[in-house]
Amino acid sequence: MGPMIVEFGLGTSLRRGDYTQAAERAVRAALWRNSINLAEYMGVAKEDMVIEVRIGCAHPEAVDVQVLANVFPYGQTSFVVEKGGLDVVRPEGTGNPTVMAQAALIVSVTSSERPGVAT
Repeated sequence: MGPMIVEFGLGTSLRRGDYTQAAERAVRAALWRNSINLAEYMGVAKEDMVIEVRIGCAHPEAVDVQVLANVFPYGQTSFVVEKGGLDVVRPEGTGNPTVMAQAALIVSVTSSERPGVAT
């Protein structure tokens, strides 16, 4: 089945300039600020969910996707980290910028069957 849900999240690293931390917080915001029971509704196992994770931040090469993968309790994840987000320079012009990352989680399921529904 094609994409069924898209969830969004914003994450920051206020002082450390840590792109992985900002991306992880964006993923967590997308996951835990919502309560959507797609697997249960579709009558499939949670492990059958396919989750495409798209991250936007100013320095995509600085994001450790393994850290992001560890956030997901189930599902089949894939990651695309691309240029986006926002770095906010400190007013004094020194130190790490405040890093903002956005996450989009595009969720589908691998099973096309729903119990009790004729196809």
